[in-house]
Amino acid sequence: MSEPEVRPIRAGEELDLTALSAYLFRELGAQGAVRVEQFPGGHSNLTYLVHHGDNEYVLRRPPFGSKVKSAHDMGREVAVLSKLAPVYSRAPRVIAYCDSPDVLGAPFYLMERRRGVILRNDVPAGIDTARVRHLCEELVDALVELHAVDYRAAGLADFGKPVGYVERQVHGWTERYAGSQTDDIPAMTEIAKWLDDTKPADGPPSLIHNDFKFDNVIFDPSLERITAVLDWEMATVGDPLMDFGTSLSYWRQADDPALFQQPIFGITMKPGMFRRAEVAARYFERSGRRTDQLVFYYVYGLFKTAVVLQQIYYRYAKGLTKDARFATFIVVVRALADAARTAVDRNDV
Repeated sequence: MSEPEVRPIRAGEELDLTALSAYLFRELGAQGAVRVEQFPGGHSNLTYLVHHGDNEYVLRRPPFGSKVKSAHDMGREVAVLSKLAPVYSRAPRVIAYCDSPDVLGAPFYLMERRRGVILRNDVPAGIDTARVRHLCEELVDALVELHAVDYRAAGLADFGKPVGYVERQVHGWTERYAGSQTDDIPAMTEIAKWLDDTKPADGPPSLIHNDFKFDNVIFDPSLERITAVLDWEMATVGDPLMDFGTSLSYWRQADDPALFQQPIFGITMKPGMFRRAEVAARYFERSGRRTDQLVFYYVYGLFKTAVVLQQIYYRYAKGLTKDARFATFIVVVRALADAARTAVDRNDV
C-alpha cells in the first residue's frame, strides 16, 4: 500500500513555473521555491502536485488540446467542492481558483492534498476475502451517502437541471459520440438508438458524481474507510440511478471478455470482489431505491464510458495529445459497445 504516485511531468503537459509562482504569492502570500510533479493516473483533466515552500497543493487543469470545453469546466468542480466540503467529509477543500487562462493557459484550481491509498491495479497482498469485500461495501456505501446529501441545504439547488436529465444525457452523449467519431462501430449506433427507445422517466434527483469508482477515491492506510472522493468534473444534480449505472459499468468481473482483465480496468475482477449483481444489491439495499430497468442504467454507463474514451482517442488521433496511453483506446470503445449489446441481448448486467 502506498500514497498515490507522482512522476515527472509528461512531455507537452508542463506548467509555467514562473507564472505559477507569481500567482501563488499573489493569492496565498506564500513564498518559496515552486516544484511540480504530476499524478500519472486519469485520462481527462490533468492533476499535479505543487510543492511551494513547506506547503503542498493539488492543482487541476483541463487537458491540453481538448475539443470539448464543457467536459473540463474547472469552475464547475470548484463550485461543487466549495459547497459540498462542509457537508460531505470526503470532498477535498478548495484553496484557490483561477478562472483566467492568462496564468497557465487555461483555468485551474488548487485544493488540499488528502493522503491515503488509491487502489488502481491490485489489492494489497495478504488481505483476506472479508477485507476485500469490505472495500466493495465501503465504495458502494460512499456513493449511497453522496446521493443522500441534502443538496438544497448545501446551496446546490441551482447546480443542475434535474428535470429531463435522463433524456438530455442520452441525447447529449449520442451527440458527443457523433462529434468525436473516428471509426465505424455499428454497435455504438445500435446502443444509442436502444437507449433513446427505452429511456425511463427521471427518478427523484440527488447530487451525483458521474465518475465514481475505486481509482477516484482515497482509502485511509488501514483500508477501513474512504477519506476522499476525487475528480468532480462531471458532478451535477440529476437522477442518481444514472450515476449508479456509470459506476456499475466500471465494474468488470472475472468472466467478462479477456480484454477487460487488463490492469487499466482496475481491481474489481480480483478474487473476493463483488460481482455486478452484488454491487446492485448492496446499493439498492442501502439507498432504498428501486428500479426494474437496471439494464438500461448499466448499458447507459457502458455507452457513456465508451464515448468518453472516444473523445480522448479523438484528441490522440488528431495529434492534439502525444500521450501514448491513448493509442489503443479505440479498441476499448469497440469492446464496451459489444459489452453493451451483450447486456441488452441477455437483459442482464
